[in-house]
Amino acid sequence: MPDPEPQSARAVLMVRPAGFGFNPQTASTNLFQREEVPAGHADRQARVLGEFDALAAALERAGVQVIVAEDSAVPVKPDAVFPNNWVSFHRDGTLVLYPLLAANRRWERREELIAQVARQGSFRIARTVDLSHREVEAKFLEGTGSLVLDRVSHIAYACLSPRTDLDVLGEFAQLMDHELMTFDAQDAGAAIYHTNVLMAVGTEFAVLCGASIGDPQHRDAVRSKLIATGHELIEISLEQMQQFAGNLLELESAQGKLIALSCAAWRALDARQRSRLEAHGEIVAVDIATIERHGGGSVRCMLAEIHLPPRGSASASDAAESDSGVIISGCSNSA
Repeated sequence: MPDPEPQSARAVLMVRPAGFGFNPQTASTNLFQREEVPAGHADRQARVLGEFDALAAALERAGVQVIVAEDSAVPVKPDAVFPNNWVSFHRDGTLVLYPLLAANRRWERREELIAQVARQGSFRIARTVDLSHREVEAKFLEGTGSLVLDRVSHIAYACLSPRTDLDVLGEFAQLMDHELMTFDAQDAGAAIYHTNVLMAVGTEFAVLCGASIGDPQHRDAVRSKLIATGHELIEISLEQMQQFAGNLLELESAQGKLIALSCAAWRALDARQRSRLEAHGEIVAVDIATIERHGGGSVRCMLAEIHLPPRGSASASDAAESDSGVIISGCSNSA
């Protein structure tokens, strides 16, 4: 078993989209997407960029290092704002590249973005694990969308779907030395496309939509594993999941831990759930309604957390805890 790594990262990669839009190539497997009423492209793009910039700024104010990479205009990549599906960065210096179901999403894997992360963040990349070759077999694993990682315990949670193939999961688990917890999860009779919309794992808490896991044995197994690994379990309903209440990410700054999520997700939680989350970190909530509606993903999907060691060092220093707070950016009716 490799040395444990912290659950939360101090840095993230975000990709500022050049051609965001509803992606018809992903719509059949992502029921969270909504096709937009025809409107001016410039108006939609302006809203999306405003939402993107607000999230990046809120995270930076909270003390997270945000590396913003620019999407290239050609070819058009409607989902470029969701980089966590094609890349993940790990504490031992490993970079993992993933196979994506939609052909027009494969253009998102760009070497210059990886080079920017290493250069701008002064991070060290020691090894690349490239799983993208599985695309020729029509077998997919879409990064930390398909995988919800307990990085401390080296457990990968994954709900099987057209975007999350069991064979590729096995290859990931072997190469990255992770235990697998796989299960089926559904919403309205359809497989949930990504695990990170129904659950999230922090250092000492986990959010789970147990109602989406149909098999009681699998549901109990996931709950038991989360509790056994020291996590306070916060259950959410299917309706809350549909508002992206499970699509959140714990991060860390010099001041302590924080939890990033959208205004829609924050509003969907009840007072007790909010209080329990606030006990685990500063809340950073940002309105990204356009991205959620047309892209079918939320805040966690927009963040590829960077766990790489700094250049010239094998590990990063641990961060100190601090009192939690709430940062609300552009949310209405958020109290």
